Amino acid sequence: MKSRHSHEKRSARLEFRAPPSLKADIHRAASLMGMEDTSYALSVLREHARSTIESHERSHLSEADSKAFLVALDTPAEPTESLRGLFELHRSTRGDAD
Repeated sequence: MKSRHSHEKRSARLEFRAPPSLKADIHRAASLMGMEDTSYALSVLREHARSTIESHERSHLSEADSKAFLVALDTPAEPTESLRGLFELHRSTRGDAD
């Protein structure tokens, strides 16, 4: 089983020490998958890293929160005096006509 990134040159190093029991588990799992230990470990690390990144880049809303968000988008609140002042400051700073 080859990773879709197996064509990338392995030029970056990752070094760490692991307990013998973890090394044995990795070896057994890799053997079961028909892979070398390093290839197996790298594929698992990549999968977990991407999953972690994805979970931190997405927002998950409950159904109620999702509906409230959509309602807020459809019916935005009127700008406050402070916000109007900031827009005016922005226009005057940039020299915009409108």
